Amino acid sequence: MHRLLLIEDDARRAVMVRDDLGQAGFQVDHAPTAAQARYAVLRQPPDLVLMDVMLPDGDGLALTAEWRQQPRLSGLPILMLTARGDAADRILGLELGADDYLPKPFEPRELLARVRALLRRAQPGTAPGEVVRVGALELDVGSRAVRLDGVGCDLTGYQFDILLALARQAGRVLSRDQIMETLRGHSLEAYDRSIDVHVSRIRAVIEQDPRAPKRLLTVRGVGYLLARSTGKSDEREAGT
Repeated sequence: MHRLLLIEDDARRAVMVRDDLGQAGFQVDHAPTAAQARYAVLRQPPDLVLMDVMLPDGDGLALTAEWRQQPRLSGLPILMLTARGDAADRILGLELGADDYLPKPFEPRELLARVRALLRRAQPGTAPGEVVRVGALELDVGSRAVRLDGVGCDLTGYQFDILLALARQAGRVLSRDQIMETLRGHSLEAYDRSIDVHVSRIRAVIEQDPRAPKRLLTVRGVGYLLARSTGKSDEREAGT
């Protein structure tokens, strides 16, 4: 049974979410404040966090940034719960390391779908997996691990899937819609900035200079492309 942590100060909404996810077979712990959430995660990290942005003693954005700086919590799936139409919170949450967002009010079925999708992405494969290599990058599909020049890269499950979609079609431009279609089970809605933010986070990990990327390229007005090779740049970074 997966154990989830719901960080939500609205008692009525917390009961509804706990009931909906409990009926689907999840154990849901509840923390109404940032302080209680910190204690709960320190005591035993959950399998996934559902994070409200506004809390009485802080906010979910600060908690997300704090946990992403801790190695043992860097891969913790975080689903941000945001007020409808508040794009600023969504963008900032993704930039700080949240995997996904869900605007309030939300349908129980959509919440359940998002939770299941994030848990699938966070779960390493059990069988020997495919390994996708693009230049100095290596993606182990079974263990869901990324290595650059043999050194592990710290990506969230959602970011791994985006990079994998691009790696499997290296050298080809993929639009945001094509990337989302490849990921499946996740609706793009009218808000497609999330892909841009995740790409920015991936660049911060795999590029020598994220402001002048050589691997993960933007094709203006079309989409994104993972270069098959960065030529001399690859050689310099590999120390050859």
